[in-house]
Amino acid sequence: MPRPSIVFILLMIISSAALAAERNPEMLPVPAGAFSMGSNDGPEDERPPHSINLAAFEIDRLPVTNERFAEFLNAVGPHNRAGERLYDFDDADARIHQSGTRWIADRGYENHPAVEPSWAGARDYCAWRGKRLPSEAEWEKAARGNDGRKYTWGNAAPDATRAQFGKRFNDTTAADAFPAGAGPFGTLGMAGNAWEWVSSAYKPYPYSADDGRENLTAGPVRGARGGGHDSPAAEITTTQRGRYLSRNPRAGHHNIGFRCAR
Repeated sequence: MPRPSIVFILLMIISSAALAAERNPEMLPVPAGAFSMGSNDGPEDERPPHSINLAAFEIDRLPVTNERFAEFLNAVGPHNRAGERLYDFDDADARIHQSGTRWIADRGYENHPAVEPSWAGARDYCAWRGKRLPSEAEWEKAARGNDGRKYTWGNAAPDATRAQFGKRFNDTTAADAFPAGAGPFGTLGMAGNAWEWVSSAYKPYPYSADDGRENLTAGPVRGARGGGHDSPAAEITTTQRGRYLSRNPRAGHHNIGFRCAR
């Protein structure tokens, strides 16, 4: 019986790897095109609805977890070269702690969304991974799709099978806990559990990438999207901007995490 060629073996390996990536991709594609951003049905800062045309991009399937953020802290430390604080490690709400010289996610919280990174920490983490934070428009398109859905899964009311919301302070759960709450492109965790930093400064609509809101120099208050574990149902919509959310970008917060784009 003839032995398989090296080329055949390599093709089989590549095919298997591609299939594995398709089954469990780290990042998901969002196609180019226009979508409707904002809403007339929510808080004032969601208005007016307007059409935004975006280039194609990829976005993380899951929010960044405590385990993954601990890897970043072990590589760069809790402050960057500019002296910006990247993680509120000394906050009682932190779920990553230093043991000797290593940063380690608390047991049982490894797969929970990393909360307490500052906006600069989120920005720097994504850059360290060869990615970037999504803009506010990109985040909303990834969560909402092209059909104007109210929640990531559609228009049905939220329940305990789709999202972590209405819970007590600091009661996060696993980042992949709600497959029934998946977004239109396959993302998980974009409703509840942890708000997510975006690259954009928090400015009035209509959104424009050319009005300074995408300047990545730390300073202005940034957007956060998706709602948290302690949010009511009204705050986990695809258009919610967290009008009254506490989000000093120089600090971390018990209910704000992030995911990356590319």
